[in-house]
Amino acid sequence: MRKLVLIILISVLSFSASAKKLQAYMSYSTFCSPTDGPYIETYLTVLAKTVEFLKNDNGKFQATVEIMMVFKKDGVIQDFKKTNLMSPEIDDTSKTDFTFIDQQRFLLPNGNYSVEIQISDKNLKEVVPYKTIENLLVSFPADSVSVSGVQLIESYKVATNPGILTKNGYDLVPFSINYYPQSIKKLTFYSEIYNTDKVFTGSNTKFIVNYYIESFETNKYLNSFYSFKKETAKNVVVVFNEFDITELPSGNYNLVIEVKDKDNKSVASNKLFFQRSNPGIQLELADIKSVDVTSTFADKINDIDSLTDFIKSTYPVSTQMEKMFAENHLKKSDIIVLKQYFYNFWVNRNALSPEKAWLTYYTEVKKVNAEYKTIIKKGYETDRGRVYLQYGAPNSITESVNEPSAYPYEIWHYYTLNNQKNKKFVFYNTDLVTNDYELLHSDAIGEISDPSWQMKLVNRNTSTNNPDQIKGIDHFGGKSDDFYKNPY
Repeated sequence: MRKLVLIILISVLSFSASAKKLQAYMSYSTFCSPTDGPYIETYLTVLAKTVEFLKNDNGKFQATVEIMMVFKKDGVIQDFKKTNLMSPEIDDTSKTDFTFIDQQRFLLPNGNYSVEIQISDKNLKEVVPYKTIENLLVSFPADSVSVSGVQLIESYKVATNPGILTKNGYDLVPFSINYYPQSIKKLTFYSEIYNTDKVFTGSNTKFIVNYYIESFETNKYLNSFYSFKKETAKNVVVVFNEFDITELPSGNYNLVIEVKDKDNKSVASNKLFFQRSNPGIQLELADIKSVDVTSTFADKINDIDSLTDFIKSTYPVSTQMEKMFAENHLKKSDIIVLKQYFYNFWVNRNALSPEKAWLTYYTEVKKVNAEYKTIIKKGYETDRGRVYLQYGAPNSITESVNEPSAYPYEIWHYYTLNNQKNKKFVFYNTDLVTNDYELLHSDAIGEISDPSWQMKLVNRNTSTNNPDQIKGIDHFGGKSDDFYKNPY
């Protein structure tokens, strides 16, 4: 049997479809053409070794991936395209260690859209096409500065025959996966800034473009990954640059493009989530041992068990590097080092009032410990506790404990989540006894996303042998789909 799985990695639409083998990665960016207006650009990368090759009449082998995209606004189709992405022809099907890409552009006026994507290996007739629906906001005001989407680049070269990959004289091969393993040393990106000539008027038409990498958890930029450039105001300003990420530690990050006026006031920005795996770079003990905790709130914590619990409670808001350091040194139980680490952690969040930052956070920790604790877990160790501490209280919680055939579940809805809008989390309780609700699905950046979450939700009394089935069988009283689409 073949199976299709969705993995949301990054900013907007990013998924991995796995069939027999089929693995394809998709992302997108929004831009605005001075002549044609706003448009979305989609990037699809297919791993050749994961698709079926069939012999053509000429004796060579070729794969075909069928892609369908439908853009709707207020339920009305605004654009639609169904294409067949053809792989290069090959002589030997054992030599498929390459990728092939598809890039499309769709003109879309400003507004909110739903995007339905369907993908399948056309050479595998029995496979049920994978489908997903995502939300898209296109917003390029005509009278204010705005920043386009950020496109990640795998490689580039001077364009000799301009085509779909060409921007500003270069052919840009998209990097569709917002995940950088240790083997990749450069992060190359492209973006555009609009309308600075309309906003920055007068004798001084210069402005600043900052581009930097910030921690996803703390939104603080990393000094070694920060750069800027003075620009002259014009209709479209191109940002095309790269960072050497050899020394970037493992973790979750945002790549940020920010526009500042001559008074150093931020007027527009955009950011793109990405992940880095670089296990060779870690937080060093020497970086912590220089921290002086004398007469600080951390110095007053002399019970090792309490200090251990306090540090563990910070995991929901810790970077990956901080978490790794803490876990390693909690095993050694050196209370001096732990005090230094704990104090430094909160100084990094609020240099002026680290104790206030800790006490404010600890108030929330006590809330989740009371609300979400189980027999074997403290509240901050549960999925609901982690999400609450990381993002704050949701705007609404829809609870369902007696729905026929479904496990007890909750759907949390956030109107805003960092720079994201209208994000949801689905938690469910499969053991029916404890208070431990596991995170099943979310459409928020960096969170687990499972297209078959509705199927798993009703798996209490219903099972299926079809791994391609996404939506659960309709049951009397089933409301999860309605609750998810129309939360309270």
